[in-house]
Amino acid sequence: MAGKVYDNNSISMLKGAERVRKRPGVIFGSDDIEGCIHGFFEILSNSTDEAKTGHGDRIEVIRYMDGSIQVTDHGRGVPMDWNETENRYNHELVFEELYAGGKYNDTNYEYSLGLNGLGAAATQYASEWFDVVSVRDGCEYKMHYEKGNAVGELQKRKVRGRPTGTVQRWKPDTEVFTEIDIPLARFQEILKQQAIVNAGITYSLHDEETKEDFEYLYPEGILGYVSELAQDEAMTTPFQFSGEGRGRDRADKEEYSVKADIAFCFSNMTQEIKYFHNSSHLEHGGSPDKAVRNAMVAAFDKEIKNRGKYTAKEAKLTFGDIQDSLILVTNSFSTQTSYENQTKKAINNKYIQEFLTDLIKTNMQIWFIEHKPDADKIINQVLINKHSREQSESQRITVKKKLMEKTDVTNKVKKFVDCRSKDPEKRELFICEGDSALGSLLTARDPEYQALMPIRGKILNIQKASLQSVFGSDIIMDLIRVMGCGIEVRGKKLPKDIPQFDESRLKFNKVIITADMDVDGSHIVCLVTTMIYKLCPQLIERGYLYYAMTPLFEITDRTGKTPETLYAFSDAERDKLISGKDPKKITIQRSKGLGENDAEMMAKFITPGTRRFIRITSAEAEEMEKWFDLFMGNDVAPRKQYIEAHGHEFMDELDIS
Repeated sequence: MAGKVYDNNSISMLKGAERVRKRPGVIFGSDDIEGCIHGFFEILSNSTDEAKTGHGDRIEVIRYMDGSIQVTDHGRGVPMDWNETENRYNHELVFEELYAGGKYNDTNYEYSLGLNGLGAAATQYASEWFDVVSVRDGCEYKMHYEKGNAVGELQKRKVRGRPTGTVQRWKPDTEVFTEIDIPLARFQEILKQQAIVNAGITYSLHDEETKEDFEYLYPEGILGYVSELAQDEAMTTPFQFSGEGRGRDRADKEEYSVKADIAFCFSNMTQEIKYFHNSSHLEHGGSPDKAVRNAMVAAFDKEIKNRGKYTAKEAKLTFGDIQDSLILVTNSFSTQTSYENQTKKAINNKYIQEFLTDLIKTNMQIWFIEHKPDADKIINQVLINKHSREQSESQRITVKKKLMEKTDVTNKVKKFVDCRSKDPEKRELFICEGDSALGSLLTARDPEYQALMPIRGKILNIQKASLQSVFGSDIIMDLIRVMGCGIEVRGKKLPKDIPQFDESRLKFNKVIITADMDVDGSHIVCLVTTMIYKLCPQLIERGYLYYAMTPLFEITDRTGKTPETLYAFSDAERDKLISGKDPKKITIQRSKGLGENDAEMMAKFITPGTRRFIRITSAEAEEMEKWFDLFMGNDVAPRKQYIEAHGHEFMDELDIS
């Protein structure tokens, strides 16, 4: 099949605005809302760089109803007039050329976020329209752009007594980005972060849609933010240290400057680590993340050894042991920065990593000495974290072995009674309470397809239990192992070595909870249902979990030629069964416990055709969990309030014999 001609004339290049408009992902990281947000951040960064050099201390942002954005600063104003060196107008260089700007030498901006001259021009290119007004040198300059092209000439007029600064308003273009409606929350998030890492600069936001105004100012910078995160629950007092240095990433590379502020404290309630470089949040960290991990482990390890806190042959701590109680923010700046890409999510400068590592090690050693009470407290906590992790890892290995083992003749779960069938579509599992109920069910069941799993003692109250406690419960682990389907805990990531939930591995078509119709029986039903709801929620969602109803009343009817035994599962059913009959020939007694029933009676409650099963749904499980949490959870206050409000309703049911 003949293809298109590929020759010397097949090579082409994108020019001007096309370089951004046709390939926005190259500059902004993507062509979706994140790319659109990055364009806003580029403009904001230029204003921030002005304020950081002492030119203005306030930046104002407006989010307009039409999707346009305005950023106003009170800096020196963007140079717009003729540039004799480049023999062009500066507005062409700043807003119409990639890789042009005032940040290619250290004299204008020693430490800046926008180093590569892409931001202003790229954002202008990607806009439906873009307006800039700059006031400097006693003049006001205006330019208007549409679809990346200048419309009209530079407008210049003399102004007297007007403060310098720059106003930029633009509307991101839907021909470039798939989405341009930046949520208010993202503006709030970005401006707050900028206030945190640029101490003393005020960032204001006006939202035209909601008519709301917001203002962000952190006079203490990252130290104030760490204090805000910790609130009143910090284990140690928030602390900050700083440093500056010069170095190079490689022997043949240029030397550059670095400075950094690092603030931290320790808390068992909040854990947070954030890295900022040249005012940009490094979501993926890079060099600062490696420095913090290496330096913190080295500093703590050395201090623990010096104090003789390690036992013989004890393994070294990990960064996770420290991180479990750590709030830390790094805020670094450099005159040269190597970002992983234009979106500035991580940096990879070797010298920055080395500089931060040494800075943290040195200052942590000083902190251990000068803040001994805090240091004593946190070293003990870190060791608790370490030992807890090691215990959990050991326990997880045990759990994995236990859950992955096959139940056979040589390796049976204690007191589990299997059935003969190996077909999961036919098999049923009855979870019962204690040995007496097991004995009754054993004689009444059909051994071909009905298996029995007794609960030995009280099952763990999972509302109060940690995962570590759950993994340490033989009753729960044996039940999970018998079912064979693994574990799923919503909202938590389980270790890879714990068998994850897999419906295809479930060994039964029905899982049935059986219990007496009394307070203890109801408690067992709640405990088991909540346990399955927490550890295997899909069993409930997909209809595998049932509750086997057992009768409340046993009624002996002697009105016929031969006595007949009837069973009522509720007060209403009892009244219906005895309605119109001679009371002298009717005997009613509360039903016996499961363990007291004979095989014939028990068979009626578990055999298809005569049994009554209730399928437990997600809604019922959630309702049960809500009440179970109220009466059995850790929060005492709601329980006390409920008893005070409703306790009188249950006076007749109290057993005060």
